[in-house]
Amino acid sequence: MSTLEVPGARLYHEIHGSGPGMVLITGAPGVAEVYRALISHLATQYTVVIYDRRGFSRSHLDGPQDYARRLETDADDVRRLIEHLRAGPAIVFGASSGGTVALELLARHPAVVRTLIPYEPPTLRLLPDGDTWAGFFSEVYDLYRREGIDSAMKAFRERTFAPSDHQHMARAPRNDANAAYWFEHELRQYPPAALGLAALAPHTDRVIPAVGGQSRGHLCYEATMELSRHLAREAIELPGGHIGFITDAPAFAAELMRTLTHAAL
Repeated sequence: MSTLEVPGARLYHEIHGSGPGMVLITGAPGVAEVYRALISHLATQYTVVIYDRRGFSRSHLDGPQDYARRLETDADDVRRLIEHLRAGPAIVFGASSGGTVALELLARHPAVVRTLIPYEPPTLRLLPDGDTWAGFFSEVYDLYRREGIDSAMKAFRERTFAPSDHQHMARAPRNDANAAYWFEHELRQYPPAALGLAALAPHTDRVIPAVGGQSRGHLCYEATMELSRHLAREAIELPGGHIGFITDAPAFAAELMRTLTHAAL
């Protein structure tokens, strides 16, 4: 358990296991803990790095922030972490908006990425109804400002994710500071972010899009399938729903490692 000083923040991170480097990027709520059930399995074959993204929990902000360039900054944080730990080129797994960060990382810093697994990133710009979804996220933000975190989170999860995810999401420990930071700086900003498809084009052979089998028909599944079509890369299906890495961790890890072994990565 260590911290890395980066411009404007200090990144809390942990290293587990041994083998090829693997970095796990979280979406909401931005903290390493969401991967706790997964790393005990992955660490049998990989050196697994987990961290809190800047502004969440133990990764404290330390200076002015350029929120107009926050996605680029998030990607640069991962690049700095990989270089600092000499873990690259690394296998990079990013879930939800962490998958958006992972795609930005590959577009901007391909030298540190060996293989990229974007798991259900909400890439709204690829969907024909993306503007409708962006409008919904703005409505959720307005609900958060009017009625608070509970009402907004309930509306968000019930419209966006499969029923198999709802119960765990509702029971998950809540950190109001993390939730507020996510509502203010990520909910409306990351899903409609422009993907650097042209910058990704030379590196598509490194991308393995991934979805949860129980997410079929829901936003992030459909967005990821559109991403796979744009990149001409077949998506893999992993156990569980949007948070299968929590609810179905052993099976999720086993299938992920099987995929990487099959791809000789």
